[in-house]
Amino acid sequence: MRRQFHRRPELGFQEEHTKARVAEHLRSLGIEVHEGVGVVGVLRKGTGNRAIGLRADMDALPILETSTHDYPSETAGVMHACGHDGHMTMLLGAAERLTKDAEFDGTVVFLFQPNEEHGLGAQAMIDEGVLKQFPVDEVFAIHNLPGAPVGQISTRPGLICSSESLFEITIHGQGGHASMPQVGVDAITVGAELVTALQTIVARKLAPGAGVVVSVTEFVTDGQRNVLPGQAVLKGDVRARAPADRLAVERFMRQITDGVAAAHGVTATVQFQTEFIETINADGPTEAVCRAAKAAGCDVIPDRQPMSFSEDFAHFAAAVPGCFLLLGNGTEGAHGQPLHASDYDFNDALLPIGAAFWTQLVQDRLPPRKD
Repeated sequence: MRRQFHRRPELGFQEEHTKARVAEHLRSLGIEVHEGVGVVGVLRKGTGNRAIGLRADMDALPILETSTHDYPSETAGVMHACGHDGHMTMLLGAAERLTKDAEFDGTVVFLFQPNEEHGLGAQAMIDEGVLKQFPVDEVFAIHNLPGAPVGQISTRPGLICSSESLFEITIHGQGGHASMPQVGVDAITVGAELVTALQTIVARKLAPGAGVVVSVTEFVTDGQRNVLPGQAVLKGDVRARAPADRLAVERFMRQITDGVAAAHGVTATVQFQTEFIETINADGPTEAVCRAAKAAGCDVIPDRQPMSFSEDFAHFAAAVPGCFLLLGNGTEGAHGQPLHASDYDFNDALLPIGAAFWTQLVQDRLPPRKD
């Protein structure tokens, strides 16, 4: 099943085949299924009134696969380069175990989420009412981690993943002939000064160790070989580990842009948008993850360093106490390649490990009644 998902990758909010396959398998297990923005499975046992949510992401990435295995993507330019194919399969495996063998008392809500890569899928499910229609007391998610030993589980209470904000700065100067720069104000010079000035936000305006990253990733102008540009656009990415720092970066970015523009007599506008908020793990669910991981026989790191990448699960964890955890994907070959690499591959050895962990966690959080 994992390799079937790998062969048929679909981009965010386009996961039609994937959703149908997930829903089909859940129904085959006798699980109640609801289809909307994502796919939700509901499994009840016993008479307990507690419920927990388990999330798996479904979308792939716009990457041309270069893998050499015998189940590569059949969709040109799209591949599962982040392991979402494995995340879905582990959760479906857990659903099968929980349906057939495991005893628990309460409700498990399986959340199969679209469009994690752009930070839009979790909020779309929440906006659709998933947490109102299927209320849960806690919510959990797994992400594989290349470079970590197979099956090692790591997490931490508090911040686990950074936020991601995207910015776009447009500079309106006065273009002209390259031989007469004094006639206008070329936007490329202003933009170059701005790129350098933005680095002072982290270096001089925030506390050392804040974990903030400000990166200009695109610099686009309307200039030519002998034409000074009248307009330049800077685009980039900001990562932050605290909402206060994220808001401070935006404030300083606007101040610096206004100041540099004023110094050169041009105008500039700033767009700053946050889609991925910080992912914050709650204490109780995080302690439960560590207990269940040990009970399932996994090596556990309960206080790992926060990750610099961002995770759409943050919106679920902001609405309900939750825990995001990382599961080692291995250190060799394709399993050790970085996430989003064109030759990365999810490690199938994790499938039974992940399914066993999810099962153990459900039994820990929804223990069977003792008569």
